[in-house]
Amino acid sequence: MSVDVEDWFCVHNLSRLIPYADWDRCESRVERNTGRLLDLFGKHGVEATFFVLGWVADRFPDLVREIARRGHEVATHGYSHQLLTFMQPEDFRADLQRSLAALAKTTSQEVRGFRAPSFSLTRRTLWAVDILRESGIHYDSSVFPVAFHPDYGIADADLRPHRLAEGLTELPMGVAEVLGWRIPCSGGGYFRLYPYAMTRALMRRCNQQGRPVMFYLHPWEADPEQPRVPGLPWSNRFRHYNNLDSTAERLDRLLSDFAFTSARQLIAGQLPLMT
Repeated sequence: MSVDVEDWFCVHNLSRLIPYADWDRCESRVERNTGRLLDLFGKHGVEATFFVLGWVADRFPDLVREIARRGHEVATHGYSHQLLTFMQPEDFRADLQRSLAALAKTTSQEVRGFRAPSFSLTRRTLWAVDILRESGIHYDSSVFPVAFHPDYGIADADLRPHRLAEGLTELPMGVAEVLGWRIPCSGGGYFRLYPYAMTRALMRRCNQQGRPVMFYLHPWEADPEQPRVPGLPWSNRFRHYNNLDSTAERLDRLLSDFAFTSARQLIAGQLPLMT
């Protein structure tokens, strides 16, 4: 179970209308929304991994401390939520180091994990792997093993946890194989848009094939009262706002139907890794 800790206005889907320079002018809702998820995880006794945006950590250090205090893993989501596909290697290195410095001020945990904004670790951005290793990152959870999405995906990536490079484990996003098709079942918009029974069936299929499902969610996805941004194209509006009012209830059901843990616990369990 993982959470990408970012505010409602940080998402790539809104970036053309709310640029990074305007974030401090927006109403923040990340503390209350992350608190809802923490309460749900506490209700079910689940330890999760929270990939925290460095920008959030700098402004809400007590939130990061609360995540750690409740027994969860703190990992990094970068600092500014820029996609790797729009960055040069040195820009990424600086952004990653800034995020690690922000987290170091809030928690004594060793930050071992990274998730790229919008899963933008692709064939074109594999140059980031060396920077991750040099920065002390032990595992990545950014690869989406699909071919259809315009912003992310490595079509032939291994569906199982595997060694991405020497010293760097990849925990790919959950994808089920059905009749030769790869169907995401890993959370986020897929979780909100699919019927719940479909998500459950696809996740069970992964488990029956001997694979864990890396599931993810954003705090804003459990916030139906968040501000609406005018001027969004229909497709972006649908993907961002649809079924926000049912996310918390669905998550509660999911936490009852499956056993979840954090990335650090999964790796500590010495799951066999494909090379």
